[in-house]
Amino acid sequence: MPLRGVGHSKLVGDEAPFFDSLADLDAWFTQPHSKLAGVFEYQPRLAVSGQSDNRGKLLVCHDYKGGYTESPSGLCYTFNFWSLCDTFVYFSHHRITVPPSGWINAAHRQGVKILGVLILEHSESDADGLKLLLGNVPSLSTDSNAASGSIPLSAHYASCLAELAFQRGFDGYLLNFESSLPGGTEQAHALTAWLILLRAKLRSKVGGHADVVWYDSVIISGELRYQNRLNHCNLPFFLASDALFTNYFWPPNYPALGAAYFLTIDPVLLGNRPAVENVPSRVKTLQSVWTGIDVWGRGQYGGGGFNSYRAITHISPQSLGLSVALFGPGWTWESEQDKPGWSWERWWDYEHKLWIGPSHSGETVPVPDPPQLPDKFPPYNEGPFKPLSMFFVDTPPPDPAKSAFYTCFSPGVGWSWFVDGMSVLQTEQGWTDIDKQCSIGNLAWPRPTLRWEGDERDEDLPTASTVLDMTDAWNGGNSLKMSVACGGSHADDAFFRCIWLPVQSLTVSAGRSYEACIVYKPGSDENVDLDLTVMVKPLSVQEEVQLTAGQAVLTDLPHGWSKQELTFTPKSNLGPTSIAVGLVVGFVAKDPSLPCNFVLSLGKLAVYPSPPILPISVGLPRILWAHFAPDSAADSLSHLVGVLTWDTALSLPPMTPINPYINNHPEDARPAWVLDDALPQSHSFLYFNVYVSAYSIDTDLLDSSPATFIATTGLDGHANRLYVEPQCLPQGLERNVCLRFHVQGVTNLGEVLPWERCAFVDHSIKS
Repeated sequence: MPLRGVGHSKLVGDEAPFFDSLADLDAWFTQPHSKLAGVFEYQPRLAVSGQSDNRGKLLVCHDYKGGYTESPSGLCYTFNFWSLCDTFVYFSHHRITVPPSGWINAAHRQGVKILGVLILEHSESDADGLKLLLGNVPSLSTDSNAASGSIPLSAHYASCLAELAFQRGFDGYLLNFESSLPGGTEQAHALTAWLILLRAKLRSKVGGHADVVWYDSVIISGELRYQNRLNHCNLPFFLASDALFTNYFWPPNYPALGAAYFLTIDPVLLGNRPAVENVPSRVKTLQSVWTGIDVWGRGQYGGGGFNSYRAITHISPQSLGLSVALFGPGWTWESEQDKPGWSWERWWDYEHKLWIGPSHSGETVPVPDPPQLPDKFPPYNEGPFKPLSMFFVDTPPPDPAKSAFYTCFSPGVGWSWFVDGMSVLQTEQGWTDIDKQCSIGNLAWPRPTLRWEGDERDEDLPTASTVLDMTDAWNGGNSLKMSVACGGSHADDAFFRCIWLPVQSLTVSAGRSYEACIVYKPGSDENVDLDLTVMVKPLSVQEEVQLTAGQAVLTDLPHGWSKQELTFTPKSNLGPTSIAVGLVVGFVAKDPSLPCNFVLSLGKLAVYPSPPILPISVGLPRILWAHFAPDSAADSLSHLVGVLTWDTALSLPPMTPINPYINNHPEDARPAWVLDDALPQSHSFLYFNVYVSAYSIDTDLLDSSPATFIATTGLDGHANRLYVEPQCLPQGLERNVCLRFHVQGVTNLGEVLPWERCAFVDHSIKS
């Protein structure tokens, strides 16, 4: 959450973000804990007819500085290429890594699974490795238990880990056991059985989508020996898990060898058998083998970094069908941060160059020569640099009918915070809040693909570029600023030209009615007039889909912003279909023979099911009440510590009195009223803005206008809650004895509630 001030305590973030031992996990479960209500549930992406299901997928394992480095009062590393990614692993070297709630929300909004980590490293982890199998035994000797023959198996920690994933809202675990097993083959055998228990508990508690991924480390003898591909030595671990994450030390021929070995495995072993003990049948494919790539290049063919494409070329996710596990993409930040002139903007350019290529068309990316291979390998030539995006499918987020799509184009960092176009917070060091991260507009950033609207013109298309503008926003910390340059034209109709500017791809259900809402701010020189209309089109001109759309409705907003809303319905006989949401931009030049330029700032894009047609009763969200519980030790407002909580509700439209005995027949089949089935969705909020007003006891505060913004929610995974500490409060409170907290909701459609539907609570220091 963006917070006022600096030096915030860890209490503003997630409670117990990780565990350093199984004993710590047991201690955690001695107290009752409930599921985090501020974490979004996972929603799978829709499969579109005609799209290949055989391409390899991408798992990203972030491993950034050991994890848990995000700061609400500083700029930190973020991952922003969710549309290329199927699974994300939040990695650290703690025994049990729990993904932070903000990262979970960012992943789930994009339809990406996010996993925690269970790690055993070095000999000091031997006791926990055996305890994992035996359960929470009072005392444990690794030597005697490991050598005593068959190891008994307890489901205790499988249940605990599944419950932890359920409570925190993540989707499973990467198991990284980089320590030899003292019990050798017997312990390895028991461990694979325990993996099946863990899978069953996760599926039962979290859902059928839950995953257990085994890292290629320990083999069937119990020894730590990296195989760097799927083979006989790690096959039982692969079969007991959902997927294998191979080590990185492989030569170029290993991916094909591993794929060939996979094809020799009995299909029955790969999951073509009835489900047992709450484990739904999930057939393993070549996609279930995640071939490891270390972006740092440690033992990696090609050397990592911008040479990572060389290794991915041999994994060949497009044709061979193996998946890729990309480890350590934070390399773009960590390897550069100490160099002269480094800044967030420099990193952002470096980052998207690795993932999607350079900003300017035609720019080349120089890459170093790869490390030399031994003479037994033939020379390989993978060609010039290729960005990571060239190897994977750019997949839209979940169907907005299931989970409303909203973006304010935030990368999860910023310098300021805006509410309805007005800046309410400016910081010197910036802020990071992964919970606020949204799609950046996968069709618009960094280079939108323009098209002439209507008839094709016999002239060059305008050129366009896009940047994140941290100085202006509608809601959030930035807008997406597009700059368009058009050459002069001597055509007879050049006075008015029109282009299609796509912004975001989505997958929608045929036959459902949706609403698209876009907030924008146009700008141009005095020689150009703009005419903009929100529009929805098939993503590809080859797609057989019809789109019926209504008339766009324009609303003027404060601070130069405008809003357009459009109702549309896709029609297709092939089921779910892919669409593009964007703007048709018409521009009139006073002198069309001269070049012209214009800019367009996008502040919001939302797509959601169309609201019901009257007379169905639709609920309006509101904040019902607010309460502040201070720490008893706080003796002044400037030292105030406590927890602010509130509750939300729906307000139904008022009803006129009904007399069932007048003008109504008992057999009348028309109900007196009809409620909207989507009432629960209208009760959903993205986050809450919190403000304070300080005043003396004899002051009458009539409105929120003098209030100071102090925070948004989203750092701790709790719904309707904010931890308040002196660092986030404004200065100069010593002169007052009363404080009023104002809580302002922002709905899942990105609409800021009017103050009459918000709540406040007063707190005073008693002398």
